[in-house]
Amino acid sequence: MNDLIRLEVIHRVAYIAIDRPPANALSRSLLVQLQQAVTRVKDDSAIKVAVIKGSGKMFVAGADIKEMAETANAAGSELAKGGQAVLNDIEQSPKPFIAALNGHCLGGGLELAMACHLRYAVEGAKLGQPEINLGLIPGFGGTQRLTRLVGETVAMEMMLTGAPLSAERAHSLRLVNRVFPAAQLDPEVRRIAELIAGKSAVATREIVGAVRAAGDVPLAEGLDFEADAFGRAFASDDKREGIAAFIEKREPHFKDK
Repeated sequence: MNDLIRLEVIHRVAYIAIDRPPANALSRSLLVQLQQAVTRVKDDSAIKVAVIKGSGKMFVAGADIKEMAETANAAGSELAKGGQAVLNDIEQSPKPFIAALNGHCLGGGLELAMACHLRYAVEGAKLGQPEINLGLIPGFGGTQRLTRLVGETVAMEMMLTGAPLSAERAHSLRLVNRVFPAAQLDPEVRRIAELIAGKSAVATREIVGAVRAAGDVPLAEGLDFEADAFGRAFASDDKREGIAAFIEKREPHFKDK
């Protein structure tokens, strides 16, 4: 796609590789290119799912420290909001994004992973928010998403100490969905992504929206949201195909409408 982000589409899955070794640090220019990749995923009807991973042995080690050192003190809030905007776009995408954590996932890297809808990690990976070691706090959504995912007590400890979690501990806290040996991570993530890509895009979109709403609204409002989403799926051509395939004991052929 360009010099810092590589994107290829295989079987309706977009594979986005962050290619800035060795740390794949999130510089401003990388974030701009990542935003372009996210927009491509959202706008391209041939893409149904996206996978984000890092090049080499690292997912993302964080933001670009040298770039931050050269940034004016007064520009900190602007820097944070710029990163948040890209990650918000991922989280709010109607198409699922999967983070394949092929190595350490720290700082902005964990914030990026948490904006994705699913997270799978390789054995031995470390996940953490070490910003406090630089006299900083997470600025790309870490204080908010980490707390919502693992709870205030664990999030507070992680951010106040800067100590990372092992992938296995992260899995026990439901921060990642599953942990795989290195040789299995790519094929398993590919299998899961292609499994989702084979489902109805209408139902996928409504599930993503309803689950996302569950964390933001009271139960009664969430149930209304679900009923409306169910109604949209119920009126779709894909629903008719899915039920017909079930009755006829065959695989459904969804048209995503």
